[in-house]
Amino acid sequence: MDIISQIPIDSSQVSNIVATLQTQLTALALKLGGAILLWIVASWLIRKSIGLLSRILKKQDIDATLIRYLVNFLGVVLNIILIVAILGYFGIETTSFAALLAAAGIAIGAAWSGLLANFAAGVFLIIFRPFAVGDFIEAGGVTGTVAEIGLFVTAIDTLDNVRTLVGNNTIFAGTIQNFSSNPYRRVDLVAQLNHSVAPDQAIALLKESVGKIDNVLQDPAPDVEVLEFNLAGPVLAVRPYCNNDHYWQVYFDTNKAIRETFGEAGFPTPENHYALRQVA
Repeated sequence: MDIISQIPIDSSQVSNIVATLQTQLTALALKLGGAILLWIVASWLIRKSIGLLSRILKKQDIDATLIRYLVNFLGVVLNIILIVAILGYFGIETTSFAALLAAAGIAIGAAWSGLLANFAAGVFLIIFRPFAVGDFIEAGGVTGTVAEIGLFVTAIDTLDNVRTLVGNNTIFAGTIQNFSSNPYRRVDLVAQLNHSVAPDQAIALLKESVGKIDNVLQDPAPDVEVLEFNLAGPVLAVRPYCNNDHYWQVYFDTNKAIRETFGEAGFPTPENHYALRQVA
């Protein structure tokens, strides 16, 4: 005969077990429903709060990149707090979870120290604004026009139109030259004269011709002075001023003006002169 069929069954015990299971399942369902409701409501409040903060910051004329930094960071923090709160609602010990999360944060921070350094440097670049999108700069060993200041890297279009990405920490930790910051900059060129040419005459002619070049500023006026002397003759420093947008146009036109001015004046080609002496 089946052994199980020989075991006496107490109907009152079965009723108690069923009632206990029903009570526990009902409590679990209520908790689960409450957790889902808490998640929905809290997520909605987080989105609304972040959206409101974003609109407020935009009205304060804060840089859009910095606003994205703050909004994304706040969203992550609030969602982590929400998850911890829901776990606590279910009776799960969150102290150990918080300690584990902190340890994980330290481990990730150590592993991604370079990435986090670029992120922090990007925040400082936005706050201190040593340059803006569209500026012509030299930073991190790269010279070009700033195309974008990102979360971790800055995009720079070089003079040969190559998009170059430079880590924000590399830029912030080094020297930054912003050629677009001031209203004008100087073009530095030299002009070699023959020994037979009077420097004063060449200076007067060059000042007149360079001053007529398009986009060369008259205040400050172009500088043309004797820079040094070498074996070929005097060397003139030719330094017109212009806006950064016209730098290369003025640079090449000034070189052309030097050649045309000296050619029209009939100046001889510079030559190195040597003196030979015979020793008896």
